[in-house]
Amino acid sequence: MILAERTKPAREDFRVFRPLQTRWSDNDIYGHMNNVVHYSLFDTAVNGYLIEQGVLDPHGGDEVFLVIETGCRYYAEMAFPDHITAGLRVAHLGNSSVRYEIALFRGNEETASAEGHFVHVNVGKADRRPKPIGEATRRILEAMKISP
Repeated sequence: MILAERTKPAREDFRVFRPLQTRWSDNDIYGHMNNVVHYSLFDTAVNGYLIEQGVLDPHGGDEVFLVIETGCRYYAEMAFPDHITAGLRVAHLGNSSVRYEIALFRGNEETASAEGHFVHVNVGKADRRPKPIGEATRRILEAMKISP
């Protein structure tokens, strides 16, 4: 499928929303937000949500999530000083892994400027070995799941 044929995600397709602010340094020489910034925003949105929900403590917890896969499709440019909303949903929830789908919406736009996916594996902080996702975290993630 070529990009022009793909339907852009809409706000109604997501379960959780997180406001994000672009920064001056996000713009590149072409005058728009550099593509690597999208991945940083995905990371910020997902981990920020888990921290707010009390199921991730990157400094004091015994377990953390590591990214093992990510990808992004770009539909429209974004740039500083755009306000962005990240839409989050869970597409797959396994024993120790979760696949998030994330859309970045510029301002009040109803369709995404970019969409991506992000796969986390829950691991022990010390040994970096996969661990089952705990019940409290699983409840949070289940609430974010989308219908097939």
